Amino acid sequence: MFGLFDSIANWFRGLLIDGIMSNFTGMFNEVNTKVGEIAAQVGQTPQGWNSSVFSLIRTISETVVIPIAGMILTFILCYELITMIIEKNNMAEFDVFTIYKWIFKTFCAVYILTHTFDIVMGVFSLAQHVVNGSAGIIGNSLNMNLALTDLADQMAAMGTGELLGLYMESAVLSLAMKAISLCIFIIIYGRMIEIYLVCSIAPIPFSTMANREWGHIGNGYLKSLFALAFQGFLIMVCIAIYAILLQSITSSGNIHTAIWGCAGYSILLCFTLFKSSSVSRSIFGAH
Repeated sequence: MFGLFDSIANWFRGLLIDGIMSNFTGMFNEVNTKVGEIAAQVGQTPQGWNSSVFSLIRTISETVVIPIAGMILTFILCYELITMIIEKNNMAEFDVFTIYKWIFKTFCAVYILTHTFDIVMGVFSLAQHVVNGSAGIIGNSLNMNLALTDLADQMAAMGTGELLGLYMESAVLSLAMKAISLCIFIIIYGRMIEIYLVCSIAPIPFSTMANREWGHIGNGYLKSLFALAFQGFLIMVCIAIYAILLQSITSSGNIHTAIWGCAGYSILLCFTLFKSSSVSRSIFGAH
């Protein structure tokens, strides 16, 4: 009789151990997959991430935004010419070199406006080179499952009640990890959509860069553009720190400490990814 009860208890313990291992492996694999996709996502230029969306944005910008930018540029250049002519005692001391300077400035302004997307893509290509270089350094060091290598051996020494509690704990953590992976998805894809929005309006701020009084609009836009592009590099730094922190808890002899430590670091990763945008803007002085 007691042998039958022992068999049932062992069978139930086996079910709990299998369920716990399945919960932990599944939830960590899900976060690992999402985090592993970050390097591939942030290393893409707007054109490479989704060529169809980029083509749509470029078409809208060239057919709708550039004509407006052209009118703004015309107004600014006319204002610039009038100001340059009358600033010398109401044309009493007119200098021919002023006209040459205005022509050169006009040429530069028109060239910048007509090559807006080339300049924008150049910024993101530079950032992509930096991100891809950092991704090569990080390599394959990111693996949350390293903390679970001795999990089965530790669970074999636990009682049925402790295993049942650990199973409930793993179920709660599984839901939390799903929420974290969703947040990572929102952050990465939200950043790419923001990039497309910024690129779509690029000709207007670029059209203001020829004038000293209006130029702060274009300068501010360039700062925001660099901040958005190099946010991907900061995201890769967050991932590298995350991987190192995970490795520091893989040798923990306590299951609860290791599991909650991994979950805590995952939450910390999610928080730092949210903060990467404001940190990047603060570094480049963008508002």
